[in-house]
Amino acid sequence: MFEKEIKKFEREVRTISWTKRNKEKKNMAYTEQEKERALALYDELGSIGKVINQLGYPTRQNMYTWIKNRNISFKQRAAVDYCDSPTHRRHPTLEMKLNILHRCFEIGEDIKSVSEDTGYSRTSIYSWRRKYLNGGAGALMSQKKHLPRGELTAETASTVDANQDNLMAKVKELEFENDILKETIKILKKDQGIDLLMLKNKEKTMIVDALRSKYSLSKLLEKMHISKSSYCYQHKHLYSTNKYEPIKEKIIELFNENSERYGYRRIQALLRKDNIQISEKIVRKIMKENNLIVKTKKTKKYNSYQGEISKAVDNFLNRNFHAERSNEKMLTDITEFSIPAGKVYLSPIIDCFDGMVTTWNVSTKPDADLVNQMLDTYYFSLANGEKPLIHSDRGAHYRWPGWIERMNKYGFKRSMSKKGCSPDNSACEGFFGRMKNEMFYGRKWENINIEDFITIINEYILWYNTKRIKKSLNYMSPSEYRQNLNLA
Repeated sequence: MFEKEIKKFEREVRTISWTKRNKEKKNMAYTEQEKERALALYDELGSIGKVINQLGYPTRQNMYTWIKNRNISFKQRAAVDYCDSPTHRRHPTLEMKLNILHRCFEIGEDIKSVSEDTGYSRTSIYSWRRKYLNGGAGALMSQKKHLPRGELTAETASTVDANQDNLMAKVKELEFENDILKETIKILKKDQGIDLLMLKNKEKTMIVDALRSKYSLSKLLEKMHISKSSYCYQHKHLYSTNKYEPIKEKIIELFNENSERYGYRRIQALLRKDNIQISEKIVRKIMKENNLIVKTKKTKKYNSYQGEISKAVDNFLNRNFHAERSNEKMLTDITEFSIPAGKVYLSPIIDCFDGMVTTWNVSTKPDADLVNQMLDTYYFSLANGEKPLIHSDRGAHYRWPGWIERMNKYGFKRSMSKKGCSPDNSACEGFFGRMKNEMFYGRKWENINIEDFITIINEYILWYNTKRIKKSLNYMSPSEYRQNLNLA
């Protein structure tokens, strides 16, 4: 029993002794040499625990405090040295303020980056901007800081006036450069920081004309690095009213010659064939000014779907409308034309190779004979025993026994779109859309009978095959394209 009491007493004595030694150690004063030695060893080892194990002092709390105080001291000395340096003044000059504003709000540099580069806070930069917007460059000048110290003698006054003149000249020069940069961005839509020397003479002339009311012509020409003769030449052609008059007449002629069906891209291609080089923007502008607009209209299209008459075949085409040769992949469908005299239906067969309408049939009734006669005509036009794939939608015409018997008899492969999925036959749908935009919509058909309208459809398809140029065929018609490949 007494042994337990003795052991407990010894533990309490050891605890008190350890606590007392730690308190004494914590309050122990270390010399500057000991602090420097500990910090140097910490920089070398990178661990506070290793420093304490090797030196036997100090405590961790002391070491943390020494490191913190040293870092604060370094930052304070660095700030004092930077503020006293020639590149960073505690009170910046007017020129320096304007340069910082120019970099931040004209050139578009990041304000944080400029702040770190110059040493002035973002708050100061925004404050200078507010003053500049309210009172101009004069509001940024602090008279007390810019005036020299001491008595104002005659020599000092002249120095002040000279400095003031120099500052105002620099302010005007910066405003001049800013105005040029603003007009470059506004008129030419150029990016910030554009090199003025890289601009074309035409672009320089546009900037000079925009600033002539504010600055002298000689000063603008000198700044833009363009001679007066070049400026006058560009100015004359830039604002000439009759510059595009001959081209305008040619464009109107081509537009009317093609029955008002060509947009600006095809008009430009025809001009290029006549060795007339002009940009698409100018062609589009002239056509807009002269109201040369291709007439379009959206109507509900004819639908021949009548339910599941017979089993549908798979979509073997799978939206791959590219063909390596003619009569390899063919498309067919039916479209409706409604005029006051009645309704007319067109059923074509279109070649995926070049978009040529190989065979077509026109009728006033959307019956089986419309598609069957077309298929018979197409079969007898083939040579060398060709067996193409013919793709259609799921309309009733392509599921009746007469169509299926002919397809099997001629050895053609059937392919069908998904139910109600027009994109599966988009190349054929695209032909119908172009045909109606160029020939049907926007025109009056009151005095046209059915026979005349069928003649107009036949004439259009002949024109489409032989004369209508296509961008995908390098601006040639399907017939010209085949002649170029020696296929016709």
